[in-house]
Order: sequence, then structure tokens, then C-alpha cells
Amino acid sequence: MLRFKPSYLLVGLALSGYHLNSTAAGFALFEQGASGLGNAYAGASAIAEDASTIFFNPASMTYLEGRQMVGALHLIKTNGDFDDKNSTHVAAYARGGEGGNVGSLAAIPNLFYKQDLNERFKFGLGISTPFGLKTEYDKNWLGRFQAVKSELKTININPSLAWKLNDQWSFGVGVSAMWAQAELTSAVNLSTLGLPESSVKNKGDDWGFGYNLGAIYQVTPDTRLGLAFRSKVEQHLKGEATSPFTLANGNPIRTLNTNITADLTLPETLSFSSFSHLDDRWDLLADVTWTRWSQFKTLTIMRDNGSNTEVGSTQEHWNNTLRYSLGVNYRYTDTLKLRTGVAYDEEAIDNNHRTPRIPGNDRIWLSFGASWQYSPQTKFDVGYAHLFIKEARIYDDQQSPAPGKGIIAGKYDGSADILSMQFTHQF
Repeated sequence: MLRFKPSYLLVGLALSGYHLNSTAAGFALFEQGASGLGNAYAGASAIAEDASTIFFNPASMTYLEGRQMVGALHLIKTNGDFDDKNSTHVAAYARGGEGGNVGSLAAIPNLFYKQDLNERFKFGLGISTPFGLKTEYDKNWLGRFQAVKSELKTININPSLAWKLNDQWSFGVGVSAMWAQAELTSAVNLSTLGLPESSVKNKGDDWGFGYNLGAIYQVTPDTRLGLAFRSKVEQHLKGEATSPFTLANGNPIRTLNTNITADLTLPETLSFSSFSHLDDRWDLLADVTWTRWSQFKTLTIMRDNGSNTEVGSTQEHWNNTLRYSLGVNYRYTDTLKLRTGVAYDEEAIDNNHRTPRIPGNDRIWLSFGASWQYSPQTKFDVGYAHLFIKEARIYDDQQSPAPGKGIIAGKYDGSADILSMQFTHQF
């Protein structure tokens, strides 16, 4: 069986097109609606800007009237390059290059719908992508026996309810049905058999279920605080390991083609936000989000036939993370609102246990955006963010030699750019 320990078949998995890491820590995605991107998602669980709040804090729906539909599209371009510093390769085969640009271009959509049930109760439905990442090296790079492609795709369906208790307190609850698909590929060392190298692809998917809770407290008419919790989602992926290598398929221990399963737990998060009207022109927003990545200790892959020729076990030792963000809005006119924001996003990966699958590091967000109220019913949002990603190093003296795989040593340099567009319509 293929077993990816807590939380991450992911440690190398990804959704459509990213750099060394997803845009948030680990492989989380903050891109849930475009209106918040201009503020680097500061104040996300308190602002109640539109129906995209269903993801961040369902309680915020009590601040929205009538029926509303939000559709958003996020274009994410990531860049990342590995600079080799005396890595050791598999002597039986060609050394290979440095892997090329492991980033790419991704397009991520969101859809949110909200309606009133009565004056106090609201219903919402969100469809989004909470997790995802992709790293992909050249197939002949020097670390191909450790990783070539690592990909995770998710889709989350999130129906929610909100209840307005009084003028100060609102509460919300939602359930999540999340589909996840993970894929890991690598080269396979067959030198002990006297054969050329081959490759293997491990791929599986499954549905998992969780919940989210939220509360808002209206401190004054101009200031409110939001608290939101999103639970972990446990999944048991099922799929196949496939390989062009079939010569030894008569021997079950050497068979690379087999059924696989994977234990996967996507982590819980806790967010605290504030939103304040400073005056008729200015708003101030802030947020702190905690994510429990520490569940991810090891990446161990086994297959149904009992062999682990192509993977073995990798120590991960991920850490819990905090994300801090601060933003401001400026009402330039009655129909045009300008936004900006900054964020500091800690990485979950321990510097002493970084691997080629997800060699991410801390990052700083710098964001800008605008909202145009085209008509009383229709609004357009656009946002842009550049992510400065700290240099990530892999040290050869901090790795245990992987039999038949060599040791990767060097550094990664990367960045990311996000462009988001959103259409909001009030029915």
C-alpha cells in the first residue's frame, strides 16, 4: 500500500502549476475570491465584502443582503530554479542537469452563492480549491531518482449557514466535501539488476469530509472582529503505480505496476481578523492565520504487493505556521475602491529537512487591487500580488543517504505572481 503520512501525499503534490511551494505555506491556497487579494487577504474573516466570505468565515454572510453570485479566476505564475552545489548522483547512470524551471502557469476558479432564508438566517455554497501545488523537473535532471513531478489537485464543495443572534454577534457553520487527487513520479534505479533506469508514477484520489465554524463580533458600528476555524480533512486515496518497467513482473517484489492507497490528512486552520472603518474614505484590515502542518512527520510510500523499490521513506518534520497580513482600502469615488496589503507567510518546512518534492521557504506578499461598482447590482474586482520567496537551501550534510538515489545539495531561487479577476452580481 502507498502510505503518505499525516497530511501529505502532498508533500510533493500539487494543483496546476506552481513553484517550489504553493502560494501559501505548505501547499495551501489563499486564492478564494479576488476581492481580498488586493489586501493580501488581510481581514478575510471579518470584512464581509461579498459571498467569497463563505470560505473564510460563513458568519459574515449575515452582513450581505439578498441573493449574490461571485465568480473568480486566479492566474498564478511561479518561477523556481535549482542551483546545484556538489550533489552526489547515481554513479551507474548519467548525472543530468539542474532540472530547469520547476514553476509554471495555473488557472484556478472559484464560485460562491449566497441567499437569505429570512432576516436572521443565511445560506451559502462555495466551490473552491483550498490546497494545491505542482513541482516538475526535467525528466533527466540529477535528482530524478528522488522527484520528477509532484502534484496535488483539490476541489472543495462547502454548503454553509449563518445566524445573526443580535446586532453584535453572528455565527456560521459549514460542511466540506473535498476531492483530492495526488501524483508522484520519479526515476527508478535498476542498476542492481544490470538494467537501464526506468520510471514510475504513483497516482490516487478520494473524497474526504470536514467542517468549518465562524463568529463575528461587532465591537462598534465601525469595527468588527472575526474568528474562523476550518477542520482537518482525512482522506484515503486509492489508485495505481504504473511503470514502463515490466521485465521483472513475474517477481512480485520487483513489480513496479500495482494498486496503491494513501493516507492523507489536510490540516486545520484558525484565523483571527479585524476590520475597521477609519472614516468615509479609509478602511484598515488585519489577520493572523495558524495552520497545523506539524502532523506531517514522514513520507512513506508502500505498494499493495509489498515492494517499495522506487520510494522508501523520507523524514519531513513539518512545523505549524503563522501567516500575518495587513491591508487598507481607499474609496476614491462612490464607485471605485482601491486596495493594498502586505503579508508575511511562514513556511512549514524545516530547514534541516527540505526535499526536492516541495523545497519551499518563507515568503512576503505585496498586493494591490481595485473594485468597480459598475451598477447597483454588478461589481468587478481585480487584484495583483507579487510573492518574494526566501532562498531555500538543501544541505548534503543534513540528509540521510537514500539508497540508490544520491544526495541533493544546493539552493532554490523563486518568486510568484498572482492576477485575480472577479464578477459579483446581486439578484
